[in-house]
Amino acid sequence: PPEPSMKIIGDIIEYTAEHMPKFNSISISGYHMQEAGANQALEMAFTLADGKEYVKTALAKGMDVDAFAGRLSFFWAVGMNFYLEIAKMRAARLLWCRIMKGFNPRNPKSLMLRTHSQTSGWSLTEQDPYNNVVRTTIEAMAAVFGGTQSLHTNSFDEAIALPTEFSARIARNTQLIIQEETHITSVVDPWAGSYMMEKLTQDMADAAWAIIEEVDAMGGMTKAVDSGWAKLKIEAAAAEKQARIDSGKDVIVGVNKYRLAKEDPIEILEVDNVKVREAQIARLQNIKQKRDAAQVQQALAAITKIAETGQGNLLAAAVQAIRARATVGEVSDAMEQVFGRHRADTQKVTGVYAAAYDSAEGWDKLKGEIAAFADEQGRRPRVMIAKLGQDGHDRGAKVVATAFADLGFDVDIGSLFQTPEECARQAIENDVHAVGVSTLAAGHKTLVPAIINELKKQGADDIIVFVGGVIPRQDYDYLYEAGVKGIYGPGTPIPASAKDVLEQIKRAVAKV
Repeated sequence: PPEPSMKIIGDIIEYTAEHMPKFNSISISGYHMQEAGANQALEMAFTLADGKEYVKTALAKGMDVDAFAGRLSFFWAVGMNFYLEIAKMRAARLLWCRIMKGFNPRNPKSLMLRTHSQTSGWSLTEQDPYNNVVRTTIEAMAAVFGGTQSLHTNSFDEAIALPTEFSARIARNTQLIIQEETHITSVVDPWAGSYMMEKLTQDMADAAWAIIEEVDAMGGMTKAVDSGWAKLKIEAAAAEKQARIDSGKDVIVGVNKYRLAKEDPIEILEVDNVKVREAQIARLQNIKQKRDAAQVQQALAAITKIAETGQGNLLAAAVQAIRARATVGEVSDAMEQVFGRHRADTQKVTGVYAAAYDSAEGWDKLKGEIAAFADEQGRRPRVMIAKLGQDGHDRGAKVVATAFADLGFDVDIGSLFQTPEECARQAIENDVHAVGVSTLAAGHKTLVPAIINELKKQGADDIIVFVGGVIPRQDYDYLYEAGVKGIYGPGTPIPASAKDVLEQIKRAVAKV
């Protein structure tokens, strides 16, 4: 949960400042926020507010601000709004300096915002995927113009599967070309003095500062996260953006405009995740057999005691446990005994997608069909949107849930990291017509058949299963043969998938 997490953060900063003074102790990340749907101002405000909370936590441990502030680093997403991304990075330095001056450091390095950036994974398209090389290049240039200290460029095929060596080399060479051939890196801040860029930077700083003040009024970012408020702000921004894309207001080349008549297949990297999992389990079993079990239990008990009492450093204790060959899972479990586990609030935003989606004729017709179903059946079509396995990216799942609810579906949202068994149990308890699995982590060939089998095992094979997300077209037949009723890849307009799901539910109900 957020509050115990701050204990962990403080302990990491303290331990690294003492034992690893050249190590970047904390990467304060906004990347996942923009990937979840936050706009630039939200991403920056929440990330800087996180950083402020981390500094306060370290100071509360009695640390000198100059002992650690210069080693904090940030991590931004860089999307396709070229000018705003540059302005965001310029504004972030200005605001972080303002925030840090409030802690009275003596060393000017404590006022610096140092950042890593990564091009957007969300902006990559499954359709006409070579366009993604251009998208990544533009985003990389924005990161460099914005003054990033390091950079991660995504591969063009990441909206389809895990990167191949071929696509990864292009991503790496995109950086090398900017660095070695263009002379772009010869100038520190080439946009300085541009009226447009200086105005955008100030506007971005003002918008983010207003959000930071709102967070401060709540009692800080820990409270904003714990209450679910921050999450809902991001999800509202995501739903609004998706509606603009689905209605064609925002153009995505090759997706909602200039589409290819025929998509050529591309070579993808296939990973046998069953084989990988079995190999990892075998490694773990081998380690557990060879280690000193008593020493491991003693080290894990020390972690639990620190969590209970608050006395001692959790990272120091975790290092000792890992040296005794405890696993990451065991270290986590040792803390969870005391801290519990954070369960994100599954409430969803409502009305945002519908308000931003302006293709009214098709929308109203579909709403009418859903209302007619409710009249006939005595209840509305009910779907559960699920994330299975260790895939924590839930932007798509939340946007789909919001849009389906706005159309008139009853929508349940599964918690993150569910097992197929947990998902099936929740679907049956909630008496849903359909389960929609959102997948981005290449586990679809294992987890989707598992949820179908689990529903059958629990006597609920009348519940239909549909899938959305990053799924190579080569795998569609496999999933259909496993019993999937609908597959909706990246770029599928949500009203189109909703109409198809409704038709599938009607057919399933008619059979019963």
